[in-house]
Amino acid sequence: MKHIIVVGNGMVGYKFCEKFVEQEDSKNFKITVFGEESRPAYDRVHLSGFFENQDAKALEMAPRGWYEEHGIELISDERITNIHRASKKITTTEDLHYKYDYLVLATGSSPFVPNIKGIEKKGVFVYRTIEDLEDMLAYADKIQTNRTETVKAAVLGGGLLGLEAAKAVMDMGLEPHVVEFAPKLMPRQLDTRASKVLQEKIESIGIHVHLSKATNKILGDDAIAGMEFGEYDKIDVEMLVVSAGIRPRDELAKTCNLEMGTRGGIVVNNRMQTSDPEIYAIGEVALYNQMIYGLVAPGYDMADVAVNQILGNRKVVMDEDIDMSTKLKLIGVDVASYGEPFMPVEKGYSIIYENKTKNLYKRVNISHDGKSLLGGILVGDASDYNMFHQIYLNGLPIPEDAEELILGSRGKGGSSFGSVLDIPDAAQVCSCESVTKGDICCSITEGDCANFADVVTKTKATSGCGGCKPMVADLVNETLKSLGKEVKETICEHFDFSRQELYDLIKINKVPDYDEALNLFGEGHGCETCKPLLASIFATITMETPNRQPVIQDTNDRFLANIQRNGTYSVVPRVAGGEITPDQLIVIGKVAKKYDLYTKITGGQRIDLFGAQIHELPLIWKELIDAGFESGHAYGKSLRTVKSCVGSTWCRYGMHESVTFAIDIENRYRGLRSPHKLKGGVSGCIRECAEARGKDFGLIAVDGGWNLYVCGNGGATPKHAVLLAEQLDDETVVKYLDRFLMYYIRTAGPLVRTAPWLDKLEGGIDYLKKVVIEDSLGIAEELEVEMQGLVNRYECEWKQAIENPETMKRFKHFVNSDDTDDNLVFVPMREQKMPKAWV
Repeated sequence: MKHIIVVGNGMVGYKFCEKFVEQEDSKNFKITVFGEESRPAYDRVHLSGFFENQDAKALEMAPRGWYEEHGIELISDERITNIHRASKKITTTEDLHYKYDYLVLATGSSPFVPNIKGIEKKGVFVYRTIEDLEDMLAYADKIQTNRTETVKAAVLGGGLLGLEAAKAVMDMGLEPHVVEFAPKLMPRQLDTRASKVLQEKIESIGIHVHLSKATNKILGDDAIAGMEFGEYDKIDVEMLVVSAGIRPRDELAKTCNLEMGTRGGIVVNNRMQTSDPEIYAIGEVALYNQMIYGLVAPGYDMADVAVNQILGNRKVVMDEDIDMSTKLKLIGVDVASYGEPFMPVEKGYSIIYENKTKNLYKRVNISHDGKSLLGGILVGDASDYNMFHQIYLNGLPIPEDAEELILGSRGKGGSSFGSVLDIPDAAQVCSCESVTKGDICCSITEGDCANFADVVTKTKATSGCGGCKPMVADLVNETLKSLGKEVKETICEHFDFSRQELYDLIKINKVPDYDEALNLFGEGHGCETCKPLLASIFATITMETPNRQPVIQDTNDRFLANIQRNGTYSVVPRVAGGEITPDQLIVIGKVAKKYDLYTKITGGQRIDLFGAQIHELPLIWKELIDAGFESGHAYGKSLRTVKSCVGSTWCRYGMHESVTFAIDIENRYRGLRSPHKLKGGVSGCIRECAEARGKDFGLIAVDGGWNLYVCGNGGATPKHAVLLAEQLDDETVVKYLDRFLMYYIRTAGPLVRTAPWLDKLEGGIDYLKKVVIEDSLGIAEELEVEMQGLVNRYECEWKQAIENPETMKRFKHFVNSDDTDDNLVFVPMREQKMPKAWV
């Protein structure tokens, strides 16, 4: 029996073992694995998840029992010191000798620690292992003990790992500062504009960014007290996490004179063989095409090639070109790049979409003839990444108007990509596990798999970095539909239910809160997807405000205000129908002047006050509520505004009293939570000054009453509302709106606005008319009663907040201090102010 020794038990070393034992001929080999760490291989890609529950087991690739079951000898906490090529032996730190027939070096990389004066001081850490994280947690706890002020910590490096480390620092309750040598974040993956969008987003959640900074000294005596960049340029920090890149762990190769790269790394050919054909190198230690590949997918491919080569399948070799496309969620922000992210003029041209109000950036790079997608960048919304990636990899056709790749098929609605089933069967969907579209679809059509979980178990798709999960889910769903089978879309891995199912379960069982819902219907600890979603469900069933369960709300709902790009908040009192008295205008003006707020009339006929710090929000709202105002819910997935023209009150063309009716409708549905935001409009004649047909529901006055339109919206893909009913009196309008809104709330998916909801509703507007007008389901009265119950239970959540001392404790800039944020910088703009732009 031949002996294979694997040096290194990280993700790639483990993947080599996993792929090897799957092969029929593996029984002819014995495998011994050496790992320096005391624990079995674990998932470093999702290392930041350790901060959620500090459960190292949850990150394990496989338990120790797996190695035993497959006859693999796992020797942990042991380092190899020498390779003796002539005798084909390795030596350990304990001076033990092991003979091999084949040696696989999967030693990975180590963090690059720059040679900065004082870098050895206490409080300086690297971000690489679970032990590193445990040490960081212990030190953070130590320096925060008995402190009232917030402790600052820095991360050296603004790349992928650096931003992950910044999130870890924030999760430890420290004030995070990212220090980057380059003039932008993620310089290898993002262009300047995309990097600025990312920077604005992460700064808005409290992470400070310092660009173009070369650290020349770590300040402090025994422990770090700061970082110095120049004579008068420094920051005070009490902890530093170094995440400035990686270096291959190639020291073993030097003990036996294997060929090395000039800047490190073990040189390998396309069979993953080193200069010694019986020694293989895979993962971040391998120098292939003069490159070290720091992503897990190429490492897994290398493991697969090495397995096949050792077993005699010489045809399996590494591709010449390695795809470095990647999609990650950094600090809650989607970031992705694929193909050629930076487009040289000689290769093609770029189409760019940027929405600064939503921190969105999308770039597609197109060939000069307009027929090929060459690459691109996505920040803020990477939901289309997998399809973009497949179009790029497989040379799929793109629309004649390439801008439709970003904006959608305008005038037609929907996507410009076609069906996910259109991609070739040979297309690789999961690069980590080399799973093709054909593998996924066949696992269902051949009868082995019946759902997403079955497909993952059989193919292992999505089990690596997880970036392919949306496309795998789409392929599973579309394949099941093509077979005439029912498809259930679950909200996340913690709840095996759709939003509609959870809505019914919570309502029928009278579940009072998120924790009980998780105990009864879910598993795990929950996530940023299911927590706000369940918060919305509780609100739509009981009309509870975010004050009751603040920990499951997103940032805006938790603080009852929209966070802005510099970390301040906006204040938007309700102005129903746009009608406001002079006294109310004076109050708003006085408040804005007192707190030095930027003021603007919004598109929804309200006055928006920008620039409030978190501790000022209750003070501002107390003055507004004392003057008769209430929350405008501009931050919630709820009714925002009902816009109106002046109607027959003043307009000579007005046919009906649109202002009064708009006020009545807005006051009826105020605070109504729903799957997505809702906007309404009431126009007093067909001149449509209130733009009612661009709203989720709209009324236009005609002879004989009102025409009711539903399911329109503005935004990047605007859509006109469609006619639901004609010539209605006021009472019938309210009755139909009650039914329509409650039916939408019950049946829409999470974060689906009324326009796409109607597009996907089987039967479309004709079916909706039958439900709402003809009561085809026999639930009309029930819908009306439910809506009236919500209307009756309405409370202003800001009034609740300022009257409850416990709720008021939330409105502090720092958790353990009453200090305010002194880093905010404003600049003048037309007699007001705005946040200083980032350079």
